[in-house]
Amino acid sequence: MDITRERHFEQMGKPYLKHGRARRILRAALAAFVALYLLPLGTHALWRLYQHDQASSWSTANWSSAGLLPAPSTHPEAVVRIYAARAGRWRGIVAHHSWIVLKEEGASAYTRFDKVGWGTPVRENGWVPDGRWFSQEPETIVAIDGPEAERLIARIRDAIARYPYATRGGYRAWPGPNSNTFVAWIARQVPELRAVLPSNAIGRDWAPGAFDFGPTTSGEGIRLSFGGYAGFALGKSDGLELNLLGLVAGLEPLRLGVKLPGWGDLRLLPLRAPDQTKTTARDADGGLHR
Repeated sequence: MDITRERHFEQMGKPYLKHGRARRILRAALAAFVALYLLPLGTHALWRLYQHDQASSWSTANWSSAGLLPAPSTHPEAVVRIYAARAGRWRGIVAHHSWIVLKEEGASAYTRFDKVGWGTPVRENGWVPDGRWFSQEPETIVAIDGPEAERLIARIRDAIARYPYATRGGYRAWPGPNSNTFVAWIARQVPELRAVLPSNAIGRDWAPGAFDFGPTTSGEGIRLSFGGYAGFALGKSDGLELNLLGLVAGLEPLRLGVKLPGWGDLRLLPLRAPDQTKTTARDADGGLHR
């Protein structure tokens, strides 16, 4: 009788044990979400609040050249650049805007391509090629000059012409398609660019449909995306990334770096694009890179 009763109480206790285990897993997941996503985002929002280099409106923002490109008359070589800069106002807490600049050999001017949310979505020469974006200094993501740039330009222009969301209505700020979706799509069509877009370039991982599996923008890694709302990426240049609602947390072991929502990419070692002679502008100082 006693043995039967003990077995009865043992069976009754199993559901409670299972529920307790589930609660512990749930608490651990919630703690990880707070530590990896909410805390970095909150601290970056507070930091941005006390910065004085932010324009309050489109009309008062500084859109002038940041001095990253030489005058075409003094630099006859072909040029390919990808730039990224913090978005304006509250969007700058979480996001970057990116664009592409091209110049054929001997050309007298640069051509800039942006994806925007008004008018004709793919805008040509709407702003200075290396201009500040809403008063924010641009970072050089890709820098290729000379014969290699000349070889890639025709393919880049062809990819721009084929971009599937280039008509009116083909823009959605979150989760995409947006400016970063445009640049990421071009980078995947021309993998020789080896473009490692910032981790807070929201929209770079967006793809139509609920599920997408393919290469990262660097061409050296793989990514899994669930409509841009969640995903995973792993690659030599990309590191490890976990995407949740467009916010990315991750690691870059080869560069002693971390990826944090809001703060973006924080590295102790510089990012150097393979087979490219130029060090990106954001990494030229050799310090902590954001």
